[in-house]
Amino acid sequence: MQVLLGVIFHFIGGFASGSFYIPFKKVKGWAWETYWIVGGLFSWLIVPPLAAYLTIPGFMDIIAQTNGKILLLTYFFGVLWGIGGLTYGLGVRYLGISLGSTIILGLCSVFGALIPSLYYDFNPVAGKDSLSDMAGAQWGQMVLFGLLVCVIGIVVCGLAGSMKEKDLVASGKADPSNKEYKLGIGLIVSIVSGVLSACFAFGIDAGKDMAQHANEAWKVLNPGQGEFLFQNNVTYVVILWGGLTTNLFWCMLLNARNKTFGDYTDKKAPLVKNYIFSALAGTTWFLQFFFYGMGESKLGNGASGWILHMACIILVANGWGLVFKEWSGVKKKTFGTVVAGIVILILSILIVGYGNSIK
Repeated sequence: MQVLLGVIFHFIGGFASGSFYIPFKKVKGWAWETYWIVGGLFSWLIVPPLAAYLTIPGFMDIIAQTNGKILLLTYFFGVLWGIGGLTYGLGVRYLGISLGSTIILGLCSVFGALIPSLYYDFNPVAGKDSLSDMAGAQWGQMVLFGLLVCVIGIVVCGLAGSMKEKDLVASGKADPSNKEYKLGIGLIVSIVSGVLSACFAFGIDAGKDMAQHANEAWKVLNPGQGEFLFQNNVTYVVILWGGLTTNLFWCMLLNARNKTFGDYTDKKAPLVKNYIFSALAGTTWFLQFFFYGMGESKLGNGASGWILHMACIILVANGWGLVFKEWSGVKKKTFGTVVAGIVILILSILIVGYGNSIK
């Protein structure tokens, strides 16, 4: 039952992440940097401490009492992740929700899952699963196999994206769902995003002392009730300060360069709707990690949870790609390829979930 709840929580988080960009499509008359940072203020500055306040009494005291080196390292990974999050928005902008999310999150799942486990092979920590531990246990082998299946699904979806571009070029049609479709620059920013977005997983790990403090305090008040569902909420606050730093700097730079500071007060744009949809996008984005933390409390921290979370996001993003007809105008073979990729990703989720169940 715990494993099933963990999978459900991860899927809800994946749904939130795979869906957050949709409200941005309703924003009119604003430059990308304007609506991105307005949404980001909710994602990284407003909603995280609110969530922590509602779930962890005295969360700021936990942060204040944490070792400075831990806070700095957690914040630093947040800064690196912020670059990944920034380029995520650009990847989706240039490649579409389906292909952009698949490439970015696929790389993110691989790096985020394997690098911490590999690190623990050289620096063992009690309670942390190393790559050797996983390779030597049946549950770990199943999880690693699920990762391999996930990578295969990513490759298939990426192949479908390449086939899509060829189909559209051959037919002389532009991408009906994305007028800014640019494969070259989209691939570059997506690869950068995929690698650096994995730093969020490292940030969670670096700030685990804060989560453990919250978990222990909760257990004292709720003996015999298992692990605290919301323990990671305090860690998110620090990580996302780092993400805000990167994104705020870049968006302000773009506002200045593109002379778009006037967007925030431009009465020619539907300001109220723009702020509401941007806030909705930002809040929806944060919910992915809110539910990620709940999923981890049921499955345990490690490579398997990160893989499962990323696979769920990829699945949902590709589903939205179909809903918004990002694959309209392509050949049946191309459409069949992306559907096959989605099916393979579903299979990877089931395999990882099974691996966790026999741990």
